[in-house]
Amino acid sequence: MSLLKKLAGETAIYGLSSIVGRLLNYLLVPLYTRTLAPGEYGVVSELYAYVGFLMVIFSYRMESAFFRFGTPEADRDRAYATGTLSLLASTTVLVAAILLFSEPIAAALRYDGHAEYIRWFGLVLAFDCLAELPFARLRLEQRPVRFVSAKLFNIGLTIGLNLFWLVFCPWAARNGHDWVRAVWSPNLGVAYIFLANVLASGATLLLLLPEFLAAFRARFDGGLWQKMLRYAGPLVIVSFAGIANEMLDRAILTRILPGTLDENRAQLGIYAANYKLAMLISLFTQAYRYAAEPFFFRYAGEKNALQIQANATKWFTIAAAAGMLGILLFLDLLKGFIGEEFRGGLHVVPILLLANVLLGVYYNFSVWYRLKDRTAWGAWVSLAGALLTLILNLWWVPRMGYAGAAWATLACYFFMAWATWQTGRREYPAPYPLGRMAAYLGAALAIAGLHFGLKTWLPDWPEFAFLGAGAVLFGAFLGLVWTLEKEELRRSLMFGKGKK
Repeated sequence: MSLLKKLAGETAIYGLSSIVGRLLNYLLVPLYTRTLAPGEYGVVSELYAYVGFLMVIFSYRMESAFFRFGTPEADRDRAYATGTLSLLASTTVLVAAILLFSEPIAAALRYDGHAEYIRWFGLVLAFDCLAELPFARLRLEQRPVRFVSAKLFNIGLTIGLNLFWLVFCPWAARNGHDWVRAVWSPNLGVAYIFLANVLASGATLLLLLPEFLAAFRARFDGGLWQKMLRYAGPLVIVSFAGIANEMLDRAILTRILPGTLDENRAQLGIYAANYKLAMLISLFTQAYRYAAEPFFFRYAGEKNALQIQANATKWFTIAAAAGMLGILLFLDLLKGFIGEEFRGGLHVVPILLLANVLLGVYYNFSVWYRLKDRTAWGAWVSLAGALLTLILNLWWVPRMGYAGAAWATLACYFFMAWATWQTGRREYPAPYPLGRMAAYLGAALAIAGLHFGLKTWLPDWPEFAFLGAGAVLFGAFLGLVWTLEKEELRRSLMFGKGKK
């Protein structure tokens, strides 16, 4: 079996938790956008954006340091114990501070009277942070079934609790089942979304308790801990800047849009709902990243490691371009996931889709500085991207509304992919087929543009005709891929045995 085929197989396995889990979570989007007003959904989006930033601080990329220092089996227990005990100590201090100062934090975020939001999110951060290394160890030890089971358990419990509090309990109360008021109050509203997350995260950590307690079988190593911090330090900057690039728009939109606070939260809710449609492309990206990071560490010593990296990046781009095209061709079907009040923001979906594809390309290019212990380069690129995101949001959002945030996201990810490729050309000269990668992205966009043109030129066509045209155009793209890549497909992925 070729190494690329092995990577594809691991991506598929990890994709079960990522894709199936995200799809199940997407079932909550129509629920939220039909039971919550845009302003209420804006509250959910804003607070989860803050959590993205705080998770970087809580975890300080200790899972990447564990991959770096725990890959040799002889060092694994020591690195795992050192990382886990470090996270346990720091998390205890941070969550205690959040619980103690929850009321002033809520006031600073303009959620006066809702300090419970802050307390619950503090617990979510603690539980998720302590589960980071157990999940990382499962990935490193190639135990995807255990990994997937725990991830799907978390997602299933979250969805079940959401359905219980947002659908069943209101229905039961309306139909005279007074007992339900012992576990539900109509006044809490969106708070139940946050409470469901707390309970699911806590239960998942309990499920991973055997892996968590395994950290106590070895001793904390102070010298190794310092090495892990030095390695992870620049990656914290990378992650923080990356979260800024991904979440900053949703964290600051309510402050830089020109309307009132309630109006801005409604605009944020619309933007966030459409962002969910665009992030369908990230399902594959996340599954790929779960498999790719430990994969490239394991095979970094192979003679053809650079070619493997280049081929993997090309095939990632092809798959992502196909996913982007499929979403755009069948957007009229997918828009049913969000309520009608939110569909006015569909025009930003193509922009955000391309942005998410470029983010995935950036992840591929960024492998070099992890393998070469040059994480400071990644920090500088990510900081520059975060600065660009901030400047463009402040410039474009007041003039263009939330569409300005979408264009800022695209500009940022394009810059980061280009800058990471440029900085890695000397240290890690993987022969990326950039021309062919760009051609596939261009072909996908051109085909999508043709489909949108058909809808403009032939407005009287029935809906099923456009769906049929979309299927034909998608088949044409796959035919293009087969024509250009059939030899490699036969040799490496489908029929050939490849290198053992």
